[in-house]
Formats: sequence, C-alpha cells, structure tokens
Amino acid sequence: MTKTTPVTPKQDRPPERKKRSLLGSGLIVSSMTFLSRILGLVRDIVIASLVGAGGAADAFFIAFKIPNFLRRLFAEGAFNQPFIPVLSEYAEKKTKAELRLLIDSVAGCLGLSLVALTCLAMLAAPALVWVFAPGFASDPAKQAITADLLRITFPYLLLISLTAFSGSILNTWGRFAIPAITPVFLNLSLIGCALFLTPLVSSAAEALAWGVLIAGMVQLAFQLPFLAQIGLFPIPRPKWKHEGVKRLLKLMAPALFGVSISQINLLLDTLLASFLEDGSVGWLYYADRLVELPLGVFGIAIATIILPALSRQHASADANKFAQLIDWSLRMVLLIGLPATLALVILAKPLLITLFQYGAMTTTDTVMSAQALQAYALGLLAFMLIKVLAPGYFARQNTRTPVKIGINAMLANMVFNLILIVPLAHVGLALATAASAFLNAGWLALGLKKEGVLRWSPGWGRYSLQLATALTAMVLLLLWLTPQATTWLNESLTERVIRLAIIVIAGAGTYLSVLFLAGIRLKHFKHQE
Repeated sequence: MTKTTPVTPKQDRPPERKKRSLLGSGLIVSSMTFLSRILGLVRDIVIASLVGAGGAADAFFIAFKIPNFLRRLFAEGAFNQPFIPVLSEYAEKKTKAELRLLIDSVAGCLGLSLVALTCLAMLAAPALVWVFAPGFASDPAKQAITADLLRITFPYLLLISLTAFSGSILNTWGRFAIPAITPVFLNLSLIGCALFLTPLVSSAAEALAWGVLIAGMVQLAFQLPFLAQIGLFPIPRPKWKHEGVKRLLKLMAPALFGVSISQINLLLDTLLASFLEDGSVGWLYYADRLVELPLGVFGIAIATIILPALSRQHASADANKFAQLIDWSLRMVLLIGLPATLALVILAKPLLITLFQYGAMTTTDTVMSAQALQAYALGLLAFMLIKVLAPGYFARQNTRTPVKIGINAMLANMVFNLILIVPLAHVGLALATAASAFLNAGWLALGLKKEGVLRWSPGWGRYSLQLATALTAMVLLLLWLTPQATTWLNESLTERVIRLAIIVIAGAGTYLSVLFLAGIRLKHFKHQE
C-alpha cells in the first residue's frame, strides 16, 4: 500500500507569495525609493531655505533624529531583521491559522510596548534631549525648544514602527512596492507643513515637527488596506508566551546592535557635534542626507529583497542558493556603491550649492557640509556592504555574531571620534563613522567566510578589472566637466540644475558605456530564487 503525504486544504494554507527575479524586485524597490529620496531632497531644500543650519535647525534635527534613530534601531534593526526569518519559517511550515496567530501576537506585544515607551518618552523629553544632545545644556532656551518639539515628534516612533511591522509582512509576501513607496508621505507631509502650517504656528521648526507626526499617521493608514488584501490584517492580541513571540524576543536582544550599528555611530556624531559650534549638527545632517540617497535607493533596496529570500532558502535548507544570493548581492553593491562614492566625493560642493544654498543657508554652511559629505561618502560602500552582509546572519537566526561585531565597531568609532574631533571638528566625526563602518563590514565578511556562507564564485577577478576600468573613465570625465565652486555660486538655480544634471548624466553614461564595452550585460545580474 502506497503511503501518501497529507495535503493541507487550500483555505488553511498561507497566502501565495508573488514570485519574480531578484533583479526585478530590486528595480521595483529602487524606483519607489528613488522617488521618495528625490522628494526627500525637495524636503531638505525647503527646510534649508526656511531654517538653514543654525540653532533652530539644530533643535528640529535633534527632535526628529531621536524617534527616527530609535525607529531605525528597533523597527528596522532589532525587530525587523529577526522578525522576517521567523515569519518566513511560519509561512513555509505552518498553517494559515498559526501564521495569523503569530502576526496578531507580535502586533499586540509590539503595539503595547511602543505605547508605553512613547508615553514615558514624552514625559521625560528634557532628559532625552540631554542624553542625545548634552551640548545643548549650555543654552537652556535651545534645550527647552528641542524638548517641546520632541513631545510632538516622538509618537512618530509608535506609528512608523507599526508601519515597519506591516511592511515586513508585505515584503515577505513579495509586495515590495507598497513599503518602498510609503516614505513618500513623510516627505510630502514635511513639505506641506513647512509651506502652509508655518504661518499658523510659532516657528517653521514647530510646523516641521507637526509634519513628522502627521506623516506617521498617514504612512500606517496607507499600508493597512494592502495587508487586508492578502488576508493578513493584524488584530493585536498581546500573547507574550506565544512560541514565535518568545523566539523573536530572544533574537531581538542581540540584533539591537547588529545591522543598526551605523545608526549608533551617526548618533554619536550628533552627540559630540552638539558640543561644537552652532550649525555643526546641521552640517552633518545635510551631508548624511546626500549619502542616504544612494544608500537608500540601492543598498537598502538590495537588503530589503534578499532578507526574505535568504530566510526562505535557510528554511528550505538550500545552502548553495543561500551562498549564491550573498555573492549576487555583493556584486550588485560594488557595481553601484563604488561609482556613487567617487561621484559624491568629486561633486560634494556642486551638489550642496545646487540643492541647499538658498535663503537661510549660507556659503559657510555649504562649505562645512561639503567637507562632511566627502568624509561620509568614503564610508558609503561600507554602509552598503553592512546592509547586505548582516542578513547573511539574521536569515539563519544568528543574531549574536553581528552583535559582537557591532559592539567592536562602535568602540572603534568612539576611539576614532576622540582622535579626530580635535583636529578636524565635525569632519573628524564623519571620517570616524566611515572608518568604523569598514571595520564592521570587514568583520561581517570574515565571519561569513569562516562559516562557509560567503563563497567567491568564478569571475571575480575579471569583474573587478571591468569595474576599475569603468570607474577610471567616469572619474576622469567628472573632474574634467566640474568647474570651480565660484562658477556654481554665480549661476541661477536653473543654470545650476542643468549643469549638474549634464555632469551626472555624462558620468553615469560613461560608466555604463565602459562597462558594456568591457563585456558586462544586464543578464549577468538576473537571479531567480
């Protein structure tokens, strides 16, 4: 008598996941993120024009940075990274009812924790400002304004963390476009409030703070209908003893320092910058925003699509496909991260002059921000590598190793900060972050190599030579086309934008053309799960 495997009824199975190539998924996420980042630049232009980089700007940036930092640390770091592998395992091996119970239990525990944290933080706003920007203590008025703004912005952490939770579910089921387009609403809200709410409140900084809160509400509301569409709308039921919740909590503790270590380093920069001259926090902010453009559009996009894919390969015990995914992601990061790094270093001043030097933004602000941008840009490749190497651990539900690496990198960053802040001020802080990021990425890669997860596939030597040839051609062209800063300062906005667009398009075109002549084709980067 033949033994048959029992078939799970269709109504009891988890929803079907959309299947497409990783390159196709990556292009979807990148295009949506690109739109968001472009609107983010428009947002920053508006902010620079209204508040510049002085004391009021510093107050808003700190009030926004605190919940935003905690969001990246907890929602996208400690929570998101271990949650997707656990969720993928349930989707592969459990029934729909068990899957829904996991989602409802996590939603309840997460929501309850965030409500408690938000209430506590709003009550302790002055203390939080002192912790994140102790240098403000020398200016009581500035510290008080920052605390008032923080009480408005902090509930954003609750809202955006629940948004990230919803996005994790959508990404796991291949609905990458919705979470990727969601940040657009933050930028639209900030732009709208800056332009139209400012006359109705005490300052532009307060209007921006309300814009942050409104954005959190809109972003969460936007994603919920799509969860309902796939039958996974969460009904919060805090069940702390649920097996999946207990496993998630166990994985979250070490994951806190894993993929989010670069954010901790950026926070240390802000903390130390608060002791420097007025404007230092703003200079680092504008520089960081431009580094975040390629990091978000490409680095985070690749990380977004490979974590669910790696988690599925681990759940199905396919070690070869797991290693191939890591190799593919590294090739993609080098393809995009290297030219982006060099372009930001060469075009730092033109970019900042074109985008930000209007209204309250002065020439000094631009020069100082450009120096910080060049320093941060040197670490861009490392930031991107961290984003794609860390999932190699998280997908296998190994959060302890990235923690150890992250702590070591953070300690190194502190040492670099203390060494470089005296001679180089805010630029030293940016350089320290870049240097520690390379240590972090290097240690992550070595760990994966020792565990047999990182395997170099054939063709890396030829690929490296192809990249080097294309990068050399691009750099020579950018240096030849880019005039001195005085030329940019004497031009109108339209002339600056046209000149910058020509230079960027010419540089990108040269890079891609030389890659094509060197034998690289789009088909080489297609990777089907």
